[in-house]
Amino acid sequence: MTTARKFDLVVIGSGPAGEKGAAQAAYFGKSVALIEKEPVLGGACANTGTLPSKTLRESALALSHMQARGLEQWVPDLPRPLTASTFLHRERLIKDKERARIARNLERHKIERITGLARFVDAQTVEVLPRDGTEPTQLTADYFLIATGSRPNRPAWIPFVEEEVYDSDEILQIEHVPETMLVLGSGVIASEYACMFAAIGTQVTMLDTRDRLLGFIDGELGAAFSNELVRMGLNLSLGDAPTTCAVDAATRICTVGTKSGKTYQAQAVLAAAGRMGNSDALGLDKVGIARDSRGNVPVNEHFQTSVPHIYAAGDIVGVPALAATSMEQGRVAMCHAFKLSYKTRVSPVLPVGIYTIPEISYVGATEEELKKSNTDYLSGRAQMRDNARGEILGQEAGFLKLLFSPDKKILGVHAMGPNATEIIHVGQMAMLQGSTIDLFIEAVFNYPTLSELYKYAAYDGLGAIARRNAQAQAQVKSA
Repeated sequence: MTTARKFDLVVIGSGPAGEKGAAQAAYFGKSVALIEKEPVLGGACANTGTLPSKTLRESALALSHMQARGLEQWVPDLPRPLTASTFLHRERLIKDKERARIARNLERHKIERITGLARFVDAQTVEVLPRDGTEPTQLTADYFLIATGSRPNRPAWIPFVEEEVYDSDEILQIEHVPETMLVLGSGVIASEYACMFAAIGTQVTMLDTRDRLLGFIDGELGAAFSNELVRMGLNLSLGDAPTTCAVDAATRICTVGTKSGKTYQAQAVLAAAGRMGNSDALGLDKVGIARDSRGNVPVNEHFQTSVPHIYAAGDIVGVPALAATSMEQGRVAMCHAFKLSYKTRVSPVLPVGIYTIPEISYVGATEEELKKSNTDYLSGRAQMRDNARGEILGQEAGFLKLLFSPDKKILGVHAMGPNATEIIHVGQMAMLQGSTIDLFIEAVFNYPTLSELYKYAAYDGLGAIARRNAQAQAQVKSA
């Protein structure tokens, strides 16, 4: 075996955390090697998760919009029935472009790219096993960044060996759009794919142990979203745990049984049972780094593992496991490692975007969280149906909600509707500056725009303040 090669930093994984962490260090003149086990770059974000699923959603959204507005006759070349090949065409194009972009970024920063499976030999050395079976190589470094991402969790009782049963990675290779589908799960991935397939005509039934979809979001937002799914024609069977799944060898029909004894049948099953950290093959036990039951690696606020010069960022460290936060985690980790003081933390105000149909996004506290902490608050709302741009887009569902303190400081913003993940950034910037809802009263928004929802939600908030003051005065007079 050849002598180990030395770098300032070795990064394992080329997803958002790995790419941005590597580029951050290289930008400041550090020698960096990036190891990726797959022949393509980008990790789950570029290949099986964020970008492919969101591109898929845009295809579904375009089709559902045409159907909602009665515009099908203006697209005579749109195939009927829709084939999976057509549905996934743009998703494949976007993946290729993103892989090429990452390769250009690594080359521009003079980051050495190495393909193979990496594992720690000791705390200062990783061994890389090439995919072609050639001799492994060893790399040493002052610092390491583990950014190996995650993969779908695959419960043993679900027969993934069957062609009709998919996890959230495999669904992107589906060959035929099924007429019926059972989606097992109630989280982000389950909800996003359920919407996509429902939008192109698949009859979707969602089943899960939990009694509500997206249980972590604001309750009002979650209820409105569930109502919209029902209006779209989805069937929701929640609060009754799926326990069995089988595929008939002759008919190829999938049957899922629940704890209560109910059975559901469909042409396909998508199981979205969370994700597992990709840490099994890293040899972390050799360097004394523990993993939790999901394979995630615990880190401190600087993204250091229990071995201080070994950092971890992205999905491998667990929640929030979002591409946007993963990028910042990678950057912050490397700024700490190399004492680059310009960036010392990930923003304390983080937006969450859920690319369902309709779109959902929020930043800050939910009503449930404020109540649990006994925080006094008021709220203001603006409805999509009362917004001129919303009317133009043909959107009647959806709203924007502001949560704020009695002195009008913004505590949370919650949105459902078209471009919710875009307009949420207006609220995010306001919260980062510690602003009050008066900011939106004073601001002038382009007309017609969805951003104008902020002004009318703020006006509604002023009305809530006035009503509270009037009630307080009335109580004083009656006392």
